[in-house]
Amino acid sequence: MKIVKKTIAEFKVEYIQVLDEKGNVDKELMPKLSDKQIKEMYEKMVLVRTFDEKALNMQRQGRIGSYLQVKGQEASQVGSVYALNKDDWMFPMYRSSGALIARNHPIDLLFLYWGGDERGLQSPKGINNFPISIPVGTQTAHAAGAGWAAAIKGEKKVSLGFLGDGATSKSEFHTGLNFAGVFGAHTVFVCENNQFAISTPRERQTHAETIAQKAIAYGIKGIQVDGNDIFAVYKVVSEAIKDARKGIPTLVESFTYRMADHSTSDDAKKYRDEKVTKEWEKKDPLARFEKYMKKAGLLTEAYKKKVTSDAKNQIDKAVEKYEKFPAQEDDETFSYVFEKMTPELIEQYEEYKEAK
Repeated sequence: MKIVKKTIAEFKVEYIQVLDEKGNVDKELMPKLSDKQIKEMYEKMVLVRTFDEKALNMQRQGRIGSYLQVKGQEASQVGSVYALNKDDWMFPMYRSSGALIARNHPIDLLFLYWGGDERGLQSPKGINNFPISIPVGTQTAHAAGAGWAAAIKGEKKVSLGFLGDGATSKSEFHTGLNFAGVFGAHTVFVCENNQFAISTPRERQTHAETIAQKAIAYGIKGIQVDGNDIFAVYKVVSEAIKDARKGIPTLVESFTYRMADHSTSDDAKKYRDEKVTKEWEKKDPLARFEKYMKKAGLLTEAYKKKVTSDAKNQIDKAVEKYEKFPAQEDDETFSYVFEKMTPELIEQYEEYKEAK
């Protein structure tokens, strides 16, 4: 019997960076964006950063509950959703406040959610955002399902799902990507690899050299992008969305860094090397973007001050609106869980009323 040994498949993973840390761009890779679009992206990033800082301060003051910061991942989130059409769907994770803001979710409602009121995640009509997913990775399967629905209905809509590096170790990650590949779901998965799943470093999360290469096992596209480079993120996700509309899913690994603690109840200094964090601070996506805009003549001091002031005013108005929001009815804590209250919930509700 003749022994046959041959290579049946070979794979590679590409890494894309358009904008370097000094504000220089690769003109051949630079996506086609007008000055107006570039300014819109910048204004969204400033708005997200301003919200993030305000939310952190409000949590420390006891005005909202536990909060998970976006800082350092603004380019990854704003760049990704900027590539979506209005009627596309977006599936956020718990660190996706920036993506929700960039996708026009009312900021006062976002404060309401972080204040502990689930009504804050009710998307207004015409805004196709799903609620934040707190369980790790479950939104991966949801995004695949929505993308499959679009394929079945013959629509060109796309679903974009965010996940973290920790979610790639969950069964829903396998389910979502495998399902999307098999059924040609109109889905793009954006994994924000911020190096830590709470205190678990990326090298303890997977032995694979990249997260992007995990796409190979599911027969879908996989690519790694500089997540602190808004142009690269927008370019890669835009191309992935075009493919998704044709039933070709993609896993995008957005290589970035969580510049803050995991949450307001965490202390990252206990498990992270502060020297590494300092090095990543030099790669701040907002600062990098501003360097480019100054070189391109798009960022004057007057314009920067106006953008900063407008963002602060918008956030302050949202806070004022949030803090005047009508209190939730007592029984909604029980009646909001299911369409009809279960016997257990009815019993709990009766006990609650007696205790009042």
